[in-house]
Amino acid sequence: MKIAVVGATGLVGGEILKVLEERNFPVTELIPVASERSVGKQITFKGKQVTVVSFEDAIAAKPAIAIFSAGGSTSLKLAPQFAEAGITVIDNSSAWRMDPTKKLVVPEINANTLTQEDKIIANPNCSTIQMVVVLNPLHKKYGIKRVVVSTYQSVTGTGKAAVDQLFAERSGDQSTEKVYPHPIDLNVLPHIDVFLDNGYTKEEMKMVNETKKIMGDDSIQVTATTVRIPTIGGHSEAVNVEFENDYQVSDVVTLLGEAEGVVVQDDPKNYVYPMPLTAHGKDEVFVGRIRRDESQPNALNLWIVADNLRKGAATNAVQIAEYLVKNNLV
Repeated sequence: MKIAVVGATGLVGGEILKVLEERNFPVTELIPVASERSVGKQITFKGKQVTVVSFEDAIAAKPAIAIFSAGGSTSLKLAPQFAEAGITVIDNSSAWRMDPTKKLVVPEINANTLTQEDKIIANPNCSTIQMVVVLNPLHKKYGIKRVVVSTYQSVTGTGKAAVDQLFAERSGDQSTEKVYPHPIDLNVLPHIDVFLDNGYTKEEMKMVNETKKIMGDDSIQVTATTVRIPTIGGHSEAVNVEFENDYQVSDVVTLLGEAEGVVVQDDPKNYVYPMPLTAHGKDEVFVGRIRRDESQPNALNLWIVADNLRKGAATNAVQIAEYLVKNNLV
């Protein structure tokens, strides 16, 4: 089982390598791939040094699966080349997510739609993944009409340069390159990705459109405000859900406690609720502050937290790969 990791030297690429190792994915040969300037560099996998190769060499090596985390433009250009060589691509960028010919997969929800013919599989946006893992079992039981979500997203979602900016500002170093238009330390930016003509950001519209596609229901109404905050452990979301049918809070807690990939942390009297600090480095999605919205019939409030580099990116991609192997689709 040869596995290529495209973008192996980046923040998410490094996390993919870590997750492959931790989950004992059956890798017989790892092929780390990066841009020309990184070719020849060494990365460590399972205690051994492995040399970074070019895209051309990776395709020639014929891996069964290539997990991409190299940006949208790279994916648009190179994923079809890998696919044409018979390699199954799992892509972390936004390049293929809303392509009607490509599957957008969260394994707990819709991995069963995958076939051998799916040669480019899209990994959803990090903030969408953690939300739908929690919402899907609730939708099946109560029918979701509308979702209002406000996110509190880690700087790691922007990449290493953003983490560097945060810590440089914290130490008083003004020389570090700025990736945000304003300071991020001791600040909050209601701005993730570019602004669109409708006043929303691209990130906000990703949450709207991807939720409908993953959950297979265009009737679900979603509105989002995405916010960058100076944390590094993971993304948090305040989610308000309006259902078609009424519910009991105790039943919701039980249902989520039984849901695959979800951990309920909901004991506010003892200060138990999800936080980026405690979600950091973990693969599950954590949910708490589960309470009835008393202003609206059949409505519920939730607080959802997950490590955006893990379940929000690397772990979800590796779980897709695990499903493909287990079901003999590669």
